Amino acid sequence: MKMVLRNATLAVAMLGGAGMATASSIPGMRGHDHTGITVPDMKQAVDFFTEVVGCKKAMSFGPFADDKGTFMQDVLGVDPKAVIEQITMVRCGTGSNIELFKYTAPDQKDLTPRNSDIGGFHIAFYVDDVAAAKAYLDAKGVKTRMGPIPVSEGPAAGQTILYFQAPWGLQLEAISYPSGMAYEKGAETVLWSPKNPEK
Repeated sequence: MKMVLRNATLAVAMLGGAGMATASSIPGMRGHDHTGITVPDMKQAVDFFTEVVGCKKAMSFGPFADDKGTFMQDVLGVDPKAVIEQITMVRCGTGSNIELFKYTAPDQKDLTPRNSDIGGFHIAFYVDDVAAAKAYLDAKGVKTRMGPIPVSEGPAAGQTILYFQAPWGLQLEAISYPSGMAYEKGAETVLWSPKNPEK
């Protein structure tokens, strides 16, 4: 019995004792800085994010390439002869930033993943009124999907959503939860929200 207790104590000590239930973290991690996406046409993408979504352009830079070495492969995991023609950073309200890339590469694929595809993703924007957002997007000729869809059950109850697409197929979402969501009552961790950026 003493041996069992000693081994259990040793295991707890090796795993950090009371810290076992605490998640690890990148040292100094403070939050989400930006989402990077590769676009087929930089002007089209910047125009969409600034003139339709309402983000603001902060800066552009580039190109980046390495004709003789493997810098691009070593840093980004892309073909050594890949070229980043331009990078543009946009800021979207009180949320984090979006980094737009315009690449050319010998092995470049032209893919538009769906949300169901591995590696598929979407960018969500918090709005005050999803119905007003849909009317605005429809008037701008932006492809919207079914909605607004109010969520009335489960931990996400209180939110309303609408999916829409950029001209090149990027999936986006308008979301709103002005009175919060059901899970927040008694939650140990509450999701960060651009409607309450100080929390």
